[in-house]
Amino acid sequence: MTEADAGTEHLTDPATDAVTGEVIGEMSGEVTASVRIAATPEVVFPYFTDAKLMVEWIGHSVSAQASPGGAFAVDFERSPVRGTYLIVEPPNRVVFTWGIAGNGVLPAGSSTVEVTLRRDGEDTVVELVHRGLPEARRDDHREGWTALLANLSEIEF
Repeated sequence: MTEADAGTEHLTDPATDAVTGEVIGEMSGEVTASVRIAATPEVVFPYFTDAKLMVEWIGHSVSAQASPGGAFAVDFERSPVRGTYLIVEPPNRVVFTWGIAGNGVLPAGSSTVEVTLRRDGEDTVVELVHRGLPEARRDDHREGWTALLANLSEIEF
């Protein structure tokens, strides 16, 4: 998919409970997670694009050049995640590639994460869909995204 295609493609909504974040169902190769946050999308969105804010909930080291084509890097204990921002539409949507540097099962940039922020009163419902995951990595990513979004929801905005 080209960058231009990514900007025009409509990606489907995840099948999750928007309050609990529990997966209701998933399509082949994708994992979904969702969380409600007591802040507006304008407040929450930078936590997906600003490295100084991202490190508060995801990874122990983050580098983010949040514009289409910009590099995305998150370091976890043993996993150097690398990707590229494809779509950045403040304050409602961000899409980036995802994978692990040096990993043969899920190489850097080999899958895609779409995050949609939807206003619900004074809150934001964050819906995340991770597509293109190999079957061997779906369970750990489902657990990981659920835990990471829970971290995000605990931040005092």
